Amino acid sequence: MAFQFSLDTVLRVRGIVEEREERLLQKILFEIAQTLESIAGIDAEIAKADASRNAEIFMPSIGHNLHASYGDLKSLKQRRLELAGNVEKLEGLRDRQFIVYAEARRNREMLTDMLEEKRGLYNGLLARSEQKTMDDNYIARRGRI
Repeated sequence: MAFQFSLDTVLRVRGIVEEREERLLQKILFEIAQTLESIAGIDAEIAKADASRNAEIFMPSIGHNLHASYGDLKSLKQRRLELAGNVEKLEGLRDRQFIVYAEARRNREMLTDMLEEKRGLYNGLLARSEQKTMDDNYIARRGRI
């Protein structure tokens, strides 16, 4: 008789739920990383624009170009603020999702521990049964001699 765990289906479902929650958490973490990279890129562009403007401070320039550069700088700073707000939202979502994932993991681990305990008991009973059979065979052979 093979080992059967009565809650095997529930364990599989909880494993699937845990994997789904983990994938969602990883997706959120990836989005945070992408947003932080975008912010770093914007910071680099702002620094580059500032350096360029400082290098050209004493050079003659056309007012239109100067106005356009300030407009670009303003839009970069606005985009950075939007991304920073997005990061805060994503971090809040990450915290909530981590709690959900941790709960799903605990639920799955509880059944996994129960499975291991039941399997250990089953293996112990099987080993005792096999030893009893071997002892009975030995006694039977011994009695015939």
